[in-house]
Amino acid sequence: MLRAKVGVARVAGALSRASRRGGGTSLPGKLLLRMEPGAVGMLARRLDRGSVVVSATNGKTTTSGMIARVFAEHGLTAVHNRAGANMKGGVATALLEQARGPGRGRIGLFEVDEAWLPEVVADLGPHTVLLSNLFRDQLDRYGELEMLADEWSELVAAREGDTAFVLNADDPLVADLGRDRSGNTRKRITYFGLEDRAHALERIEHASDAKHCRRCGTAYAYSAAYLGHLGDYSCPNCGNARPQPQVAGRDVDLQGMTGSRFTLSTPRGETRITLRLPGLYNVYNAVAAAACCLELGMSLEEIRRGLESFAAAFGRAEQIPVGDRRVAILLVKNPAGANEVFRTLAAAGDSGLDVWMVLNDRIADGRDVSWIWDADFETLAPHAARVICSGTRAEELALRLKYAGVSSAQLEVVPQLERGLDRALGMNGGRPLYALPTYTALLELREVLAARGHAPPFWE
Repeated sequence: MLRAKVGVARVAGALSRASRRGGGTSLPGKLLLRMEPGAVGMLARRLDRGSVVVSATNGKTTTSGMIARVFAEHGLTAVHNRAGANMKGGVATALLEQARGPGRGRIGLFEVDEAWLPEVVADLGPHTVLLSNLFRDQLDRYGELEMLADEWSELVAAREGDTAFVLNADDPLVADLGRDRSGNTRKRITYFGLEDRAHALERIEHASDAKHCRRCGTAYAYSAAYLGHLGDYSCPNCGNARPQPQVAGRDVDLQGMTGSRFTLSTPRGETRITLRLPGLYNVYNAVAAAACCLELGMSLEEIRRGLESFAAAFGRAEQIPVGDRRVAILLVKNPAGANEVFRTLAAAGDSGLDVWMVLNDRIADGRDVSWIWDADFETLAPHAARVICSGTRAEELALRLKYAGVSSAQLEVVPQLERGLDRALGMNGGRPLYALPTYTALLELREVLAARGHAPPFWE
């Protein structure tokens, strides 16, 4: 009976892809779940190497892609929702495809939306879960961070001993999941983090979200802050502090938009890794992926080769040639992520950047765009030569940039996305164009680039 339902869902997916509307990433799974609510668990049991789940507010698509590359080096076939459809329908769609691959060496690798994590984990029964960070994102959909942290805490406690959890030591909300109420470390916990004070900020960022101890409510004291509320922290009241990471990134060398290098330090030794991705946030993603793969028994050499061969994930520092210009696409969707993009662009040292920003307020973006007032646009402003603002909230974006110090002469508002893209491409031909879209704008941009023959459709 399940086979017939899978067949129907696959046909629906094929028709959706043929229509070029992009629904092939989740529609088949949604249809299958309507016909068979338990399909995720039923299909997951066919994976002979079990499943791995990755969740985070920022970086889960890139981290999952990195893990998939290491899996390939190890000889595993990943059943992976690589297009980023990370709710239950997207996971079901990825599982639909698994019967078409080779019969052995298949391992599930699923990035999962933060709010969907408990339900998807209950269905999949994964042997490994990587939890990388929790940042404020789409408050109108998810509520406050504490709500998600409480749900994640219940999940970790319920699966203690059955599932290995790989946790970010530098995120107080995530690190605390690895301890019970007495403060003792739970079973099968691996911590990762950064150990490089050279890249610590002078102070914790304004957009930081987890400033207070979950145990006693006292404000954390930070000896190093790396990204938002990620860093080396301790509670001066109850002593709750950052756990020592077993897997760490050291000696980080950020090389602007061209990439980065760092030393991966592990219980099995160290290796120097060169990434083709920019920014400290991608070093975090790489260390997270490495910690997960070490937990699964992969070698340092396989991890190094996998990470070094990984190219940018869809819309995450992806670079696409368009005529005589190179368009670098960097997704921005919340204060912490936007700040790291601004920090990376500023570190390139160019005082004449051409920037095209697209701010949408559709459901998948979050209707509430007040987050732009917490993002540090002031970091970007001195480096911007021209900024084109597009999207459903283009005017508000332009206002925020004015308050950040970008002059009216440098700003232009072109709300319609395709027209904004053409206007941005027309600026200063030959120089790179930095495209900073929110989520639905990213999908629309890729559709436009695909229609013009510059990039493949995002669901392929």
